[in-house]
Amino acid sequence: MPGRRALFLDRDGVINVDHGYVFRPEDFELIEGIFNLCRAAQARGYLIIVITNQAGIGRGYYTEDQFHRLNDWMIELFLQEGVTIDDVYFCPFHPEHGIGPYKADAPCRKPNPGMIIQAADEHAIDLSGSVLVGDKQSDVGAGLAAGVGKVFLYRPAMSTPLASRGGADVVTVDHLTEVTEWLVSSVPVQKVPLKFRA
Repeated sequence: MPGRRALFLDRDGVINVDHGYVFRPEDFELIEGIFNLCRAAQARGYLIIVITNQAGIGRGYYTEDQFHRLNDWMIELFLQEGVTIDDVYFCPFHPEHGIGPYKADAPCRKPNPGMIIQAADEHAIDLSGSVLVGDKQSDVGAGLAAGVGKVFLYRPAMSTPLASRGGADVVTVDHLTEVTEWLVSSVPVQKVPLKFRA
């Protein structure tokens, strides 16, 4: 039986503006179009999975508890907009600037594909049918290494032609609306079967 598809989202730079080590709600500035993108993906049967490097934890800028508090707040914010975030994976390690046990080049740290592979295993995700949106080359690298079928590089005010690498199309977009439009035009809405009383 084929696995489910997922929309993999980086957090800082895709969901919210990357102000640098964001860990408080008051610094969490949403990127235009993120809710519409998620709603379009959910309507087409995609899981919403966040995969985020959080080296600020490893550097000692904030704690894992502070990250989880912001994460809980973000999930509730999305729920209020009709979007269910199915899971969030984070990597607190940094190979050079991590402190103590956080100083490591962990397999979860993008561009390593560890978080995506873990999500695929835990949620029975078909990676070849999934989509990733990131704003850094490390996001793209993780998506390609994991075998994600469609990878978008979100770079505001910048657009480059389609490039094909490693069996996955990498498309650079300057607005999340472009990803939403691709989903709407490429993937039909998932029909929910009607339930009848006996």
